[in-house]
Amino acid sequence: MAKVGWIDSHAHLAYEEYDQDLPQIIANAKERNVMRIMVVTLTKDETEKAMILNDEYGMFDVAFGFHPSDLDKIPEDGFETLEKLLGNGKLKAIGEIGLDYYWHKDNKEEQKSVFIRQIELANRYGVPIIIHMRDAAWDTLEILKQHRPIKGGIMHCYSGSVEMAFEYIKCGMYISLGGPVTFKNAHVPKEVAKAVGVEWLLTETDCPYLTPHPFRGKRNEPAMVELVGLEIARLREIEPDELMRQVADNYARLFSNA
Repeated sequence: MAKVGWIDSHAHLAYEEYDQDLPQIIANAKERNVMRIMVVTLTKDETEKAMILNDEYGMFDVAFGFHPSDLDKIPEDGFETLEKLLGNGKLKAIGEIGLDYYWHKDNKEEQKSVFIRQIELANRYGVPIIIHMRDAAWDTLEILKQHRPIKGGIMHCYSGSVEMAFEYIKCGMYISLGGPVTFKNAHVPKEVAKAVGVEWLLTETDCPYLTPHPFRGKRNEPAMVELVGLEIARLREIEPDELMRQVADNYARLFSNA
């Protein structure tokens, strides 16, 4: 029987914050029974670092995409690089991509254009997408309806309502919950954790950000995805091992053909 462990569907391990102690971070993850980690990268250099990491440890997948907060940083050959990596089969997903109207309200049309272009690339190369969405729930949904991701994808660190979660699921998106679901007053993520069908749930850290309780204020890492899973299991009133197996199945199903 294949080994089953926790899944961290969104981690920024290629960030320089981990350069000094990455072997220990990976050892910590293994100690907490983390089986698979999606390393999400925002630059070509980060992507190359993540691929070297996977060659060494073999427990990582890699996603690369242009974040809505970084549109002014996309190099001239950015999309050419993205297509080359996709053509080489180096990427499991395009992400994180999407819309962010919290930090950026003056370039909504440009955000939409870059988002759509990356969905179309994902469809052309047969990979899922990983979506960053902040204060842009309806526009994100409309784009997904009009440019449906053929291989589906992930609503990363989902912070929207239960009602919108069901709409995204109709578009083939999994709902991934991170550290905020463990926060005492985070009522909405907790409701989502209870309401969404377990067959559509994923777990993540978004490390180094959004460290779960009781370690808020410290740097996050993949080992802490266990705390996210334990809280979701508690909220759903199921055994942690049951949730662990289901999330692993969900992740495998989403990326089976990528």
